[in-house]
Amino acid sequence: MDIANFPWLTTIILFPIVAALFIPIIPDKDGKTVRWYSLTIGLIDFAVIVYAFCTGYDFNNPKLQLFESYAWVPQLDLNWSVGADGLSMPLILLTGFITTLAIMAAWPVTFKPKLFYFLMLLMYGGQIAVFAVQDMLLFFLVWELELVPVYLILSIWGGKRRLYAATKFILYTAGGSLFILVAALTMAFYGDNTTFDMVAIAGKDFPLKLQLFLYGGFLIAYGVKLPIFPLHTWLPDAHGEATAPAHMLLAGILLKMGGYALLRMNVGMLPDAHGVFAPILVILGVVNIVYAALTSFAQRNLKRKIAYSSISHMGFVLIGMASFTSLGTSGAMLQMISHGLIGASLFFMVGCTYDRTHTLMLDEMGGVGKKMKKVFAMWTTCSMASLALPGMSGFVAELMVFVGFATSDAYNSTFKVIAIFLAAVGVILTPIYLLSMLREMLYGPENEELVSHTKLIDAEPREVFIIGCLLIPIIGIGLYPKIVTQIYDTTTNQLTALMRGSVPSLVQKAELSPSHQIAFQAPAIK
Repeated sequence: MDIANFPWLTTIILFPIVAALFIPIIPDKDGKTVRWYSLTIGLIDFAVIVYAFCTGYDFNNPKLQLFESYAWVPQLDLNWSVGADGLSMPLILLTGFITTLAIMAAWPVTFKPKLFYFLMLLMYGGQIAVFAVQDMLLFFLVWELELVPVYLILSIWGGKRRLYAATKFILYTAGGSLFILVAALTMAFYGDNTTFDMVAIAGKDFPLKLQLFLYGGFLIAYGVKLPIFPLHTWLPDAHGEATAPAHMLLAGILLKMGGYALLRMNVGMLPDAHGVFAPILVILGVVNIVYAALTSFAQRNLKRKIAYSSISHMGFVLIGMASFTSLGTSGAMLQMISHGLIGASLFFMVGCTYDRTHTLMLDEMGGVGKKMKKVFAMWTTCSMASLALPGMSGFVAELMVFVGFATSDAYNSTFKVIAIFLAAVGVILTPIYLLSMLREMLYGPENEELVSHTKLIDAEPREVFIIGCLLIPIIGIGLYPKIVTQIYDTTTNQLTALMRGSVPSLVQKAELSPSHQIAFQAPAIK
């Protein structure tokens, strides 16, 4: 077998989907067999992802790698095209890692386990496809198909208001997807040649007015998924009713689909329009950070508090991608990866706590840390990561965004000072509401009514293992961020050069300062 030409990405996408088709015929009554089967499939697929990354991915190559293309509808130049570069490869690795842990987190599921694990494996392949496909129409199709398992998991295994939350999720996301379809068809049919190939589309010369129209449509569609204020309201409801595995996939992967698509299409394909919209992204990012932090501070429901915290952290992604600096763009990518790990860990802890206390209201907890010392330690560590404690991934990512934006020459000093000040307010609020949450939940006197009716059992080995697996990369990235940044540095440097080339004032500065121009066109910094 020719390893170099093996269809790695196609295999990685289709393997869990095909494996899911065998679940209905597996003889299993209580779900034990099917959960081990699903975990095995997840581990195998993740191992293949890691192997393909280690053997076929070159850090210094900004172009698509592991590329495959097979004719689908030749008359429309519609192909099954998949590939990975610095924008997609880290997120494919993150998807395999988080989804495999989410399958393990689903161990307590006893209601319709075959259907549940069937949907989990479908999501596995669908999420990777979103990050890997390089055909606009195919991207739209996998984006839509990936939403179906999420809707079913929310509506069948969710809480009391699960149907409302699932319906709101599908209406928001499907409504936003219409903008993707319209923009994709417009870009494909514009000009002399009709093509859905993303690389070919990026090479088309769209007039600025059309770019602005397309950019606005994509911003609405991907702003729903990121999520951006005021398109965010589906997320607290979805998280409020979801189970722990669904939480991990929503926070760890689905939100990153929006950030990835903004970088891939809005920035990479419509750079002139990005130059116009960038200040708006900064403002929206600041609003996300401050508004969601204040709202999280006021929440008494544990799930909704962490959900608004996720919205706040996604604001840094917007600021980073609008900074016009390599450091800021790299920080946006690192923030997506970091939050994927931290968000998954926090929501898994929410599930662990609810399984024991059977309540999500902070007023009804109090002092549970006395009986659950392992849970206490895990909650504290994950919260420290979320509030960007130095030595953890969140600190590095947010610092890169702050410094990248502060040193940007694309904005005047007044705008930068105001944006940085307001974002810093949100950063200050984060430890306040997280530490207050820990105090109310874990410290203080025990709630006698809760303790008398509930047996508070400490974390089991499976739960400790899952959190341990998430904390290793969180701390590893915090101590040595290059372990991740080197994967995408070459690509983000190239993307930054494209962004700067779309702003005439920045082009003039680069012409006056050749050394500055070289800095943005250089390969990854070693």
